[in-house]
Amino acid sequence: MIHIGQIGVGYWGKNLLRNLLSMDGVRVSSICDADPSTLHRLSKELHEIKLVSAPEELFKDDQLDAIVIATESQTHASLAQRALESGKHVFVEKPLALTSIEAHELRNIVHRKGLILMVGHILEYHPAYEYVEELIVRGEIGDVYYLYSRRVNLGIFREKENALWSLAPHDVSVALRFIKEKPVAVSATGRSYLRDGIEDVAFLEIEFEHNKMAHLHVSWLDPHKIRQMTVVGSTKMVVIDDMESAEKVRIYDKGVNGPKTYETYGEAMSIRNGDVHIPYIPMKEPLRLELEHFVRCVETGAQPKSNVESGLAVVKILEAASRSLKEHGKPMEIL
Repeated sequence: MIHIGQIGVGYWGKNLLRNLLSMDGVRVSSICDADPSTLHRLSKELHEIKLVSAPEELFKDDQLDAIVIATESQTHASLAQRALESGKHVFVEKPLALTSIEAHELRNIVHRKGLILMVGHILEYHPAYEYVEELIVRGEIGDVYYLYSRRVNLGIFREKENALWSLAPHDVSVALRFIKEKPVAVSATGRSYLRDGIEDVAFLEIEFEHNKMAHLHVSWLDPHKIRQMTVVGSTKMVVIDDMESAEKVRIYDKGVNGPKTYETYGEAMSIRNGDVHIPYIPMKEPLRLELEHFVRCVETGAQPKSNVESGLAVVKILEAASRSLKEHGKPMEIL
């Protein structure tokens, strides 16, 4: 039995708790939340779980094997650090931290203590995205040229983090898995319409080695709810649409035949249009899959897919993107 404590049971934290409570081999022993009304509500539903308002109560609890953190982004790094220092494995929602300095420190603690630190990059556990990553690994879409994504909707509006830090970690983490090259630079533009200094919309362009690129559009001020990514390869193209109830992946057997350079009309490139394949992908709640993966890692000591290195890589890109935002889209090196 893995004993888990959770810090934060708000908008997203309640979904984490719902899954943890129903998982075999897991016992939620303690819950911490700063909101008295949340604790009061939970006290009526969960009679055998310790409810506290101070995270320290969980850190000093020797019964706990792991702590799940689902608080506001600016608290992630400090809470994760204290949990790790207390000897607990940690699952922390994205982003891992708000600076690469904080993320590096967490990596140092993980290596020193030999603990599991998993970041909530949920799309890395989404069956549709896993399916496409397998296609890429097997070479079925050829060489990945570029990808672009749209993650937009109307609300939920944040007061302390912009759309870049709230929404982009999902697609940045996927871009790093799909484009198997080192990211070298990023440029970002955005605007604040509802609150000064908090961008409601942002556009990111990530440059990778060997001429690869990713373009991301994130916003919570948009009339549509779109969760879509397009991956363009040398032989096939793939669209992932998470708003589709069943047909979440479409594979287009489309491409361009011919040399990249030519001198005569007869050597010109030609467009190839083939079939569209919609694969059957068994679906399960990605959050459930993510948490099951975390529990297995705690049990076995294996490193999670979205480990501290993955979290650090995403933070470094978003940190550079934030500098670019302040410089009106000036490309910034990813340090």
